[in-house]
Amino acid sequence: MAAVQDGGSELEGEKEPKPELMNDGSTAPAAAPSSRPEDQQTLLAVLQFLKRNKLIESVDALRREAGLADEPEEAPGSEAAGGAGGAAAGSGELGDAGALLSRVSGGSQSAAAPAPAKGGDDQPDVSVVLSAYSQQGDPSLYQVYYSGLKKFIESVLDCHRAELSQLFYPLFVHMYLELVYNNHESEAKSFFEKFNGDQECYYQDDLRVLSGLTKKEHMKGNETLLDFRTSRFVLRISRDSYQLLKRHLQERQNNQIWNIIQEHLYIDIFDGMPRSKSQIDSMSGSLAGEAKREDNKTKVYYGLLKEPEIEVPLDDEDEEAENEEGKPKKKKPKKDSMGSKSKKQDPNAPQQNRIPLPELKDSDKLDKIMYMKEATKRIRLGPESLPSICFYTFLNAYQGLTAVDFTDDSSLLAGGFADSTVRVWSVTPKKLRKVKSAADLGMIDKESDDVLERIMDEKTASECKILYGHSGPVYGVSFSPDRNYLLSSSEDGTIRLWSLQTFTCLVAYKGHNYPVWDTQFSPYGYYFVSGGHDRVARLWATDHYQPLRMFAGHLADITCTRFHPNSNYVATGSADRTIRLWDVLNGHCVRVLTGHKGPIHTLAFSPNGKYLASGSTDGRVLLWDIGHGLMIGELKGHTDTIYALRFSRDGEILASGSMDNTVRLWDAIRAFDDVETDDFTAATGHVHLPDNSQELLLGTYLSKSTPVIHLHFTRRNLLLSAGAYNSQ
Repeated sequence: MAAVQDGGSELEGEKEPKPELMNDGSTAPAAAPSSRPEDQQTLLAVLQFLKRNKLIESVDALRREAGLADEPEEAPGSEAAGGAGGAAAGSGELGDAGALLSRVSGGSQSAAAPAPAKGGDDQPDVSVVLSAYSQQGDPSLYQVYYSGLKKFIESVLDCHRAELSQLFYPLFVHMYLELVYNNHESEAKSFFEKFNGDQECYYQDDLRVLSGLTKKEHMKGNETLLDFRTSRFVLRISRDSYQLLKRHLQERQNNQIWNIIQEHLYIDIFDGMPRSKSQIDSMSGSLAGEAKREDNKTKVYYGLLKEPEIEVPLDDEDEEAENEEGKPKKKKPKKDSMGSKSKKQDPNAPQQNRIPLPELKDSDKLDKIMYMKEATKRIRLGPESLPSICFYTFLNAYQGLTAVDFTDDSSLLAGGFADSTVRVWSVTPKKLRKVKSAADLGMIDKESDDVLERIMDEKTASECKILYGHSGPVYGVSFSPDRNYLLSSSEDGTIRLWSLQTFTCLVAYKGHNYPVWDTQFSPYGYYFVSGGHDRVARLWATDHYQPLRMFAGHLADITCTRFHPNSNYVATGSADRTIRLWDVLNGHCVRVLTGHKGPIHTLAFSPNGKYLASGSTDGRVLLWDIGHGLMIGELKGHTDTIYALRFSRDGEILASGSMDNTVRLWDAIRAFDDVETDDFTAATGHVHLPDNSQELLLGTYLSKSTPVIHLHFTRRNLLLSAGAYNSQ
């Protein structure tokens, strides 16, 4: 049974007959039949899991093998990926089902009976998850097994060595955890000390956590361990390299390593040349290995929605020019391939009504007209014409500045602080005023032309307003596109919606159970997204107190969120070192992007919606082609965590801000034009990243001692930066 499940570790691209792999797996001690009775609780837990995932064939097969009578009623449902064998090849959860099934059929179980899984799909029962490590070989031979594999990999041809070296880290972790789980503390310590230095440098943080797990009791409740155990580590290997590995393990009858490969790893086999060390390193580093090829095959509609037709009235200057010469002098802004606005329907754009978007109000149309007028005066940026940068430094921010946002028209600035407050400033001469009280509003002439001005209370005018309501540090703030509302997310687990007319809290959205690290409004308003410590991003609408969608899949905290310019997709960056793109329509994950070596703290879409930039604690900016789901660029230069990324309004310049107190400007057009992407490259991962960071770097601007935590391009392409002065 175990062999059938584990046969799924080869993708659909693997054309070898499955029985061969089944026969290989059957030599494993774990799969040998046993006369010991099955643990009924584990069996029931597996059956429940399979039923929940509508794997009816698997349920029937397991019932037959375990000698259980069929249930009179079976819930109708479609089988996934051809029943048991194909199902286990997919997600990490199904892989766990395969592991549990192999234990039930093989009878190789821990003495302590694990309780049935409870607490929901996203929180697997610790006992059930960990008990897979009860299948063990001779503890004294683990070092021999690992050393033998290491010696073999170091002896193969260079072209295969780089690919097979990917096995070292996941095998090291799982072998160490098996030793710890089975109370072989001294062997585990010796194994760790001997081989932990062989692992890649970008896994050092994970290894530091692992080194603290020296007893079986430590393993329970450890999130990092559960992440690693419940998701199969993905390796992308060429067919030739895989055949070499398989032949070696068969000849040596190294069942211990073969069992771990089958049960805990997902080997994604492709036809073609093996990848080089640099190609593998560029895609490696995430908590669960690389993304599976099938994760990035879904079509993504990255084009922009058609702009509504709005007539722009002429300014007084334009009217005078028209009267004098009989023709208007108004210049139209030039748009290039990176232009953010589109009059024609983009073939890569989603249907206009694919998701319901709010209708334009009269005030929205007026704002669009203002935007279009501003666009005519926009500075055309490029290598020879860099933007001016205006830096807003928060002095004496003893409250601890944790988040910043500007309104789209750059008139308001909001800051979230560690003392639980949100502060809003006007960055124009116009002061902030509240709406008058209900009694005073009743005395106003509603028909007067300046009614919008009369409803404001001049007595409340000030440059700054403080919003109280959160009971923990505020980690994210976001203005609505119409500047009427402000969102804030906090350590207290809530997202609050504030009115910028009354400067009061309208709603507290409660769905997260842990700190919410980020929140952002949709470019069209109404919708907003949040992400936090519970690893689940949520899509909300302002008029619903419960989330509309929940995006689950990350293995660690979601640290940043970003809406696609067409509002049909949401990107999330995580401490699991991956970026995921989610479809708002159905909640599916349509892209998994791996390559960062540290938690991701900022994301930015290009104005045309085709590209994504991401920044992380590894100090690198990575560029992604969303259509192909492929990394196409790497910008190196920052020496600390990157907290802010922003494209200029027409996409010619990418600005990055970091904790190293610098703002750097990059030539985005050149970065994207130099890259050729095709379906083959996307399918195999043969990414050739040009090492041209210095050529693309247009300028570095150093603040005195202020980390950059936010960047914003005004409608005329002036770059605004913000951060709190660090006196230490």
